[in-house]
Amino acid sequence: MVASSLNMHDLWTLRGVGHPADLLPIVLGCDAAGYDEDGTEVIVHPVIGDPDAGRGDETLDPNRALLSERHDGAFAEYLTVPSRNLVPKPAWLSFQEAACLPVAWTTAYRMLFTQARVSAGDRVLVQGAGGGVASAAIKLAVAAGAVVYATSRSADKRAEALSWGVRAAVPSGERLPDKVDVVIETVGEATWSHSLRSLRPGGTVVIAGATSGMNPPADLGRVFYLQQRILGSTGCTRSELVGLLRVLEATGVRPVIDRVLPLTEIHKGFQLMIDGALTGKLVLDHMEENR
Repeated sequence: MVASSLNMHDLWTLRGVGHPADLLPIVLGCDAAGYDEDGTEVIVHPVIGDPDAGRGDETLDPNRALLSERHDGAFAEYLTVPSRNLVPKPAWLSFQEAACLPVAWTTAYRMLFTQARVSAGDRVLVQGAGGGVASAAIKLAVAAGAVVYATSRSADKRAEALSWGVRAAVPSGERLPDKVDVVIETVGEATWSHSLRSLRPGGTVVIAGATSGMNPPADLGRVFYLQQRILGSTGCTRSELVGLLRVLEATGVRPVIDRVLPLTEIHKGFQLMIDGALTGKLVLDHMEENR
């Protein structure tokens, strides 16, 4: 291991959400970049599953698991994964940048391009501009030629989103200049009604998380009357990680890194995440103490 990064998944596991006690203790950490046993620089695809069981998509395998759910994760010196989960790291990508990709950036990639099929000129709303998935979705959608809007309760995070190329960044819940074709939703309960109100008839909400709560108001009348579509999205395939790397090479887009901490300061990193003090990803350097 050379570098990893924090995800909300790690924090939820620490809180006891979705992780059975009989699988404890377990090493956390979903994002991993380092060297394989032959010394090759690699990124770890974090979904451990069988594509055949998911009709060609390992995220649909009923027995799939994200790294750290059934297998020890990345917050360690060494990591064991199936060889299929190793993807060569391009030389133009640093280990710190690579450690941001496996969960947050591939989740955003799948939401935008596999599920919503966003193309140039589409109008896209990204809720919660400061998060890892949200920052990735903004940068990828802008690079694809979409008209992007973002929301955040933080003026600083709205300003940061504007620097990434969004058309407008508004306080959470505020009306947008236009109805949008696609909403990228990871906040959940706090933003759900706003997401549906912001969507044009026939538009699509793609949801991959609910950090503010899992039980939003359904508003089913709006959904069926305006023929809105709600799509779930979880993880990514290995081929989507490879596709993301091609996009980054072609566009020059790189992950947003808030800060880098040595692995020994991981508890400080979790506190920053709990406090909502991050914009983009917090990366852990596993080699710092050896330098």
